[in-house]
Amino acid sequence: MKTILQTQKCFGCGACAAACPKFFEMNKDGKAHLKNSTLNPETNEEKLEAEGTDCIQEAVDVCPAQCIKIVN
Repeated sequence: MKTILQTQKCFGCGACAAACPKFFEMNKDGKAHLKNSTLNPETNEEKLEAEGTDCIQEAVDVCPAQCIKIVN
């Protein structure tokens, strides 16, 4: 399973980090960061491939910016 965080859409509410602190944290700039992810500098998206990511779906569901995507 691949998780994508579109950081340019994030406005830093912190809902993802509260719902899924195992995979999300807030950066110094106040926006979300997907832990252990790789950054695509062209699209400014963070990508993580991981299994056992049940709480990521919860983060997707609570994100008001809709900037987190799960791709199988």
